[in-house]
Amino acid sequence: MPELPDITVYVDAIKSRVLGQVVDKLIISSPFLLRTAVTDVQEIVGQPIIGVQRVGKRVVLSFPEERWFVLHLMIAGRLHWYKPGARVPMKASLFQLHCKTGTLTLTEAGTKKRASLHFIEGQSAMDELNPDGLEVLETTLADFSERLIRTNHTLKRALTSPSIFSGIGNAYSDEILHAARLSPIAMTQKLKSDQIEALFVCCQSVLQDWTSKLLLQAGDGFPEKVTAFRDGMSVHGRYQQACPVCSTEVQRIRYVGRETNYCPRCQTDGKLLADRALSRLLKTDWPRTIEELENKS
Repeated sequence: MPELPDITVYVDAIKSRVLGQVVDKLIISSPFLLRTAVTDVQEIVGQPIIGVQRVGKRVVLSFPEERWFVLHLMIAGRLHWYKPGARVPMKASLFQLHCKTGTLTLTEAGTKKRASLHFIEGQSAMDELNPDGLEVLETTLADFSERLIRTNHTLKRALTSPSIFSGIGNAYSDEILHAARLSPIAMTQKLKSDQIEALFVCCQSVLQDWTSKLLLQAGDGFPEKVTAFRDGMSVHGRYQQACPVCSTEVQRIRYVGRETNYCPRCQTDGKLLADRALSRLLKTDWPRTIEELENKS
């Protein structure tokens, strides 16, 4: 799922292309995409786009009279841009927004149609769609700490919960926790003040660094290589590869289709975290430390 750095780059690219432009034509070809429409969605044709912003992991297009398009890409949704006159692939595009400067489209890989479009009106409707997670790049250490320990969750869950923190998902939470040298299963209310401060600093630095990298990579073009797995990541998507800090093999926890990657030496004091599926299968054969893992290799 595209996260804060990726959505920020999308917003930047879309804003430079459509802000102030009038919608000439709108095509929604998937019956599963449009989840909410206050009126006929075609009423937006002829209206100018007066704003483009990120709300959590959503891309929001603003129109006059407090009307908004809210696009949630979920796991497999991706945005594309076509210049005027370019051939737009009709079958693959679930959504097409045409204006004088070009066409914005949405595609979604796979058979599970999870991407969504909401056409809403009024600030209260926008507030209902906003999970109200804290924007970690716009907050203080004190507010970050208060939000983090308000409830007792694992760090992985806390970082990826949209009602706690905004825009952080599976990929960048792995990178943040590795940078902070913290276990993904550490409980939020058991953290020491210096650990919370390290987490706060790493949240900001990881998200800022990756946003800068992706903006530089996109340049003046439209971002087409939006993925959760990127060269240069320390642990995410790097199972059994060497940790860039200590060269220990990166390990993983898998649960309900989600994988958490971590370095056991940097983050868990050399202990291997139980994988809910594999550790149950292996039972007493499950290695519990780096040394046991290396002896079994």
